[in-house]
Amino acid sequence: MKIGFSLPQYGPQAREAARIAHYATTLEQAGADSLWVGERLIAATNPKVGYAGKDTIPAEFNYVLDPFLVLGIAAAATERVQLGTNVLIAPLHRPAQLARALTTIDVVSDGRLIPGFGIGWSPEEYEAAGVPFTHRGARLDETLDALEAIWTTDPASYRGRFVTVPEHRSALETVQRPRPPIHLGAFSPAGLARIGRRADGWLPVVPVPGPPGWSKQLLTLRAIIDEAAVAAGRDPQAIDTILRVNVAAGTDLAPVADAIESVAADTGFDDFFVDLLYVTDSVDAMLDTATTLLERLRR
Repeated sequence: MKIGFSLPQYGPQAREAARIAHYATTLEQAGADSLWVGERLIAATNPKVGYAGKDTIPAEFNYVLDPFLVLGIAAAATERVQLGTNVLIAPLHRPAQLARALTTIDVVSDGRLIPGFGIGWSPEEYEAAGVPFTHRGARLDETLDALEAIWTTDPASYRGRFVTVPEHRSALETVQRPRPPIHLGAFSPAGLARIGRRADGWLPVVPVPGPPGWSKQLLTLRAIIDEAAVAAGRDPQAIDTILRVNVAAGTDLAPVADAIESVAADTGFDDFFVDLLYVTDSVDAMLDTATTLLERLRR
């Protein structure tokens, strides 16, 4: 089983940004398999859409570090762990700038990047980026098309309804060829079908505590991906699944380990990373929690 962890990027953890490299190297030496960042552009004070079905946004999102810089620091400080984004809100970014940042991380890390994308949920973040909130799925598709062109052709260009990249030299290659493996976060039928048609991996969530029957629900959603892959002439087995473990505030470590082991046994999925955003308030606490979980899950 592969086990990874979030990097110190949000909330009180973000105030200790000077210790990101120490955190990354310590967990790599402890046996972690991956390190991850997410993305929040702004935390609206009066959100039109709240987080995770609520009408508010967690206070931890008031303090956030740039995902590219955080992942770049971890890339430079480590040698083995995979480095992932779960998720970057792809439509907020111009494809040429997105490709440049991700290519840099892939090169610095010698090919350890796992780029994960989604469409987000905050209208205010789109407004802050100067991007319409409508047609988010279509904008994601065009962004992925543009990245494909930039990463696999030289000269490269792309022209769509929402995204345009003028013809240009695209000579800096990613270490991973022909490009890094693109993962997508999705739960809607349309999003799951998109993964089956074109993605290299799926990024679902395991909540802890979670509702009964969550493993069965995950398998039901994965079946939609597999069906879409077959319809597109693709091999479903070539599409990875990496599960994000969202741990609620106040949760002890034992239920987290139990949930990971249970989901792995029920589904056959064996790649997880644990988000420590709500259960720790310092880098030292993150390290203590992560290393304790690793010891329990490696037994």
